[in-house]
Amino acid sequence: MLFISIGIAIAVVAAILLIAIPLFFRVVVSTNEVHIVQSARKTLSYGKDTGNGNTYYEFPSWFPLIGVTKIVLPVSVFSIQIEGYEAYDLGRLPFVVDITAFFRVNDSNLAAQRVRDFTDLHTQLEDIIQGSIRSILSSRNLEDILQVRSELGDDFTESVKEQLKNWGIEPVKNIELMDIRDSKVSQVIANIMNKKISEIEKESRIKVANNKKEAQMAEIEAQQATEVKQQEANKTIGLKTVENEREVAISREQANQAIKEQEKTTQEKTMEVLRVEKVKQAEINKDAEIVKAEEEKKKIELDAEARKAATIRSAEADKERQFLEASALLEMKDKESQGILKIGTAEAESLKLKELAPVTAQITLAKEIGENEGYQQYLVTIRQVEANEKIGIEQAKALASADMKIIANGGDVQNGISKVGEILSSKGGMSMGAMLEGLAQTDIGKDLLKKFTTIKGQGGNGNKEA
Repeated sequence: MLFISIGIAIAVVAAILLIAIPLFFRVVVSTNEVHIVQSARKTLSYGKDTGNGNTYYEFPSWFPLIGVTKIVLPVSVFSIQIEGYEAYDLGRLPFVVDITAFFRVNDSNLAAQRVRDFTDLHTQLEDIIQGSIRSILSSRNLEDILQVRSELGDDFTESVKEQLKNWGIEPVKNIELMDIRDSKVSQVIANIMNKKISEIEKESRIKVANNKKEAQMAEIEAQQATEVKQQEANKTIGLKTVENEREVAISREQANQAIKEQEKTTQEKTMEVLRVEKVKQAEINKDAEIVKAEEEKKKIELDAEARKAATIRSAEADKERQFLEASALLEMKDKESQGILKIGTAEAESLKLKELAPVTAQITLAKEIGENEGYQQYLVTIRQVEANEKIGIEQAKALASADMKIIANGGDVQNGISKVGEILSSKGGMSMGAMLEGLAQTDIGKDLLKKFTTIKGQGGNGNKEA
């Protein structure tokens, strides 16, 4: 039981230590400070607007893994004052200046890398400012420095601004040159001041003497002016009387001239009024004529449009009428051609039946005879000879009574005569009728038919050439 109690006590003490030790090392950063904490692995900034919070644990650096070191820097504006700094001008004249500058930490991590603590930072900033002051003041004359103190503040600030970025610092306002005075071993500024004072006294005495001189001259000039004025007044009185009389006469003459000028002006204005009235009347007449001409022009245009529309309508009507007549004529011709075709077809069919009648009788006779092909051929040959004989006689009669020229360009004369016989047959008639009907359906065919049907016989014998 004793060992258990001791173990419990040790555990309780350990738990208390584990809770108390972190609380003991806990640090809360002030509002106007930033703590840059370096651990074994990384560097973090704690404080307002750092993004890492305002608290951290500051374990001693000798603690393994969790030990840290820190640098405390202000985030508020801090000032650096350099008093009694001995400087030289361009001519190596010695003097003493007091400088005041205001800065703030812009990049705390960068500043922590450059310095050990705020005191070290303060010292380094003083060195930077002194170097800038020394280089700028040594490039000017002392009298110029005394006159352009405000410009020097701008020059100081611009010269250190780029350097301060390397320390994570930025100026809040221009570096101010608070005072310029002589060093203990120099009276240069005092001499400059005495020189200025003597120049001011000189200018003052010269100004007083000039004022006295100007006053005396002014008194003399005033007395002379008074006497001259008196003489001029007497002269003026005499001249004024003569002038008054002359002006009275001139005034009368001017009055008379003014009356005449007024009468002339009145007449001119009356004439101008009459002229304006005439011009206005002429413009009114002109506008009326223009309106009338516009109306006439519009009427002519409307008449022309009406005539144009009537002409178009008449042309359209003629066009429609001609189209209807042409359609009726075409339909009539088509009906005629169909009628002619039907008549020709009927006649050809009738002729065909008449010609086939003897053949039919022969076929019947041939069937009666039987299958005697030789005899059938004999009968057919006799019939063909008789038919050709009749056709030849008729053709000879027709050719004897007709003045015709037969041109046989394919084969011999007999073949040509047989072709003419085909033309004179019913089959040839149907072919000729079909050919003429086809020609009648075209414009060129109509012209050819009219040309051939209107030819008169030559020599009065009524014969035509084929």
